[in-house]
Amino acid sequence: MFWSLIHRHLWRHKLRTFLTILGMAVAILAFMLLRSVVAAWYRGVDQASDNRLVTRHAVSLTFSLPLSYLPTLRQIPGVTAVTYSSWFGGVYIDDRNFFPRFVAGPGFLDMYPEYVLPPEQRQAYERERRACVVGRRLVEKYGWRLGDQVPLKGNIFPGDWSFVIRGIYRGEKPGTDESLLFFHFEYLNEYLKKTMPGRADRVGSFTLRIADPEQAAAISRLVDKEFRNSIAETRTETEKSFQLGFVAMTKALLGAIEVISVVVVLVILTVLANTMAMSVRERTAEYVVLKTLGFGAGHIGILVLGESLLLALAGGGLGVLLSFPSGRIFSHALGGLHDMVFPPALIVTGLLASLLVGVLAAIVPMLRVMTMSIASGLRRVG
Repeated sequence: MFWSLIHRHLWRHKLRTFLTILGMAVAILAFMLLRSVVAAWYRGVDQASDNRLVTRHAVSLTFSLPLSYLPTLRQIPGVTAVTYSSWFGGVYIDDRNFFPRFVAGPGFLDMYPEYVLPPEQRQAYERERRACVVGRRLVEKYGWRLGDQVPLKGNIFPGDWSFVIRGIYRGEKPGTDESLLFFHFEYLNEYLKKTMPGRADRVGSFTLRIADPEQAAAISRLVDKEFRNSIAETRTETEKSFQLGFVAMTKALLGAIEVISVVVVLVILTVLANTMAMSVRERTAEYVVLKTLGFGAGHIGILVLGESLLLALAGGGLGVLLSFPSGRIFSHALGGLHDMVFPPALIVTGLLASLLVGVLAAIVPMLRVMTMSIASGLRRVG
């Protein structure tokens, strides 16, 4: 019976019901997209390995380290492998075509097994000095194939550069970054020795694999102690901490996005609360009649709460369903290099937000109609 009454109430004003559900869906859709953007920022942190450390210049990432640190790092107790890399930068066609471009030292692919490369492509990459490896996302976006050349206009390292695609990697796990381009350090270093000797034999950071993640802090202290009071002191930290450092650079922006996602939910809360208040005012006579027939305050409250919850969950469910195609469109608009991911936890959060909005929107109208006496209700009707 309750369901029948709620259903009749909702479809009495079909247009208002439809617009309320649509508004709720749009709000939850916006909430899902904004939260997904925040989650994407932290994806690199979530994918970080527990057995990798990053050693960089103690002052800033903009300062490089001498390549001569490599033998010392290899001898640190607990370190099983060391490689190095540098941010190359450069421009492909124009500034709108941005994707990460790195210079990678020997052992880079061994250090990062999550970048899966077919054996024959790896051999081709290691044989050729100008070879590069690109992620699957870049191939899908730009239509590249094995053997194609990728021209880059240097900015950090001036000049016109051209690399030959010898490998296309895919991510070992969902969420692995598949938008990187990296090439041999020696190719860049040979050029620098001829043109800018002062910048040769220097790297942006070293990556260390350690045998026991529990010893990460102790090994980090040993590394930094080795280079204390040197011309280039170091800062060593876990890969997760290193990634969090990048996230911290945009902390204000992430905070703003999180605030906006909450504001969106609060806006739809006011809309739904107004809808429920209008509904209760219009049906005062009906609720008074129900009380006259013997319905208790609790029964009347369930009718109001049920109507609010049904509107909220219908809109929230629709918003969650729309988030998947909308996420693909949004991802494509941003270049298509990263998917908008909606994990189960985010879906549950979206539905719980809908549920919370439905409860909060119903509280005031529900209490009003539950505490209203039959006499006062009849006076309002008259």
